[in-house]
Amino acid sequence: MTFLYSLIIIIAIIGIAIGRYPILKMNRATISLAGAILLVLLGAIPFQTACKVIDLDTIILLFAMMIVNINLSLAGFFRLVAFQIGKIAKTPFQLLSLIVFTSGLLSALFLNDTICIMFTPLILDITKAYKRNPIPYLIGLATSANIGSTATIVGNPQNMLIGISSSIPFSTFTLYQLPAAILGLFIVLFVIKLIYKKEFVHSSLELTEIITPWIYKPLLIKSCVAVAVMLVLFFAGVRITEAALYGAGILLITRRLKPQRVFSEIDWSLLIFFSGLFVITGAINYTGLGKEFFNYFHAATTGNIYGFSLVAVLLSNLISNVPAVLLYIPIIPMLTNPNKLWLVLAMSTTLAGNLTLLGSIANLIVAETAKKQGINLTFMEYLKSGFVITVLSLAVGLIWFSLISI
Repeated sequence: MTFLYSLIIIIAIIGIAIGRYPILKMNRATISLAGAILLVLLGAIPFQTACKVIDLDTIILLFAMMIVNINLSLAGFFRLVAFQIGKIAKTPFQLLSLIVFTSGLLSALFLNDTICIMFTPLILDITKAYKRNPIPYLIGLATSANIGSTATIVGNPQNMLIGISSSIPFSTFTLYQLPAAILGLFIVLFVIKLIYKKEFVHSSLELTEIITPWIYKPLLIKSCVAVAVMLVLFFAGVRITEAALYGAGILLITRRLKPQRVFSEIDWSLLIFFSGLFVITGAINYTGLGKEFFNYFHAATTGNIYGFSLVAVLLSNLISNVPAVLLYIPIIPMLTNPNKLWLVLAMSTTLAGNLTLLGSIANLIVAETAKKQGINLTFMEYLKSGFVITVLSLAVGLIWFSLISI
């Protein structure tokens, strides 16, 4: 039975990593849920235990952040930011710099995938209006969104898992991650400018047309107030899930926006995906397979952050970053200096997403959205920048964590 359980888990994780199986019309959410149901059915994990291993804190945090992001989007916040970027930039390099640092900052607050969903079509419009090659700016968006999201617990789903599992305060997490994230954004600028030299030859931007965005001012003001309250609570030490839920609650009390409008935009499949994945990793630990994983990687997880990071990066690219983090959650508390390892895991699994075009959902969102408008961001085109950015940003981050004591 152990072999059968292992086979089901491997098939499920491979499907999650690829995103779908060619023959079956299944996505990550349905593969995760089907794998979880099959493991419960075959007795790999009891039903009651399966219910308990689903981390409601993470599910609620994701749900709350989605509500905040949806309200910001409906209010026109992201369109307004992109419009200001296009308006302020005077040279191609200024445009790239504004895209990189804005997407990095916003990804730290509102999830990297959200920023890529909102910004990609807007950046395509801006580069078209300026008659520029969109490829370097799109790569800048994707890589900076991933790097920026390392800075906070709410920057990406794997950080949420780590923040809740480690109980590291929001402010402490940000304090240690922020320097590596900022340096990583500068690396993005340096690498893209170096690879696309012709695009960034000093010249003025010639604007043809940028359409002034539509803004729903009452909702925009309310959303900004809710975000401000949420951030104050984060840094005040209020439990992250509670703080996010309070911010979402403010936005749900409304007489202007129909609830259906918000709830129809929520990514329910992501919540299902996480729930199924919790059960799959719960089965890994319940059956004892987690101990096998620990023993196999023990040599690389004895406090040497370089080996630890390398394994985390490899796993993130093999099985995706969220499943990789879930495998580590029961292991890290048993290791030396767990708080540092939690932070290194957050940084490594997130930066690993920049390695290839398939490395993160954020990258794929950018590529697929661009493709719909006739812009082809290929695997090899992305790899030229992504590989170098990943290696350099990881090196800088690991040097930073090796120099500090936690």
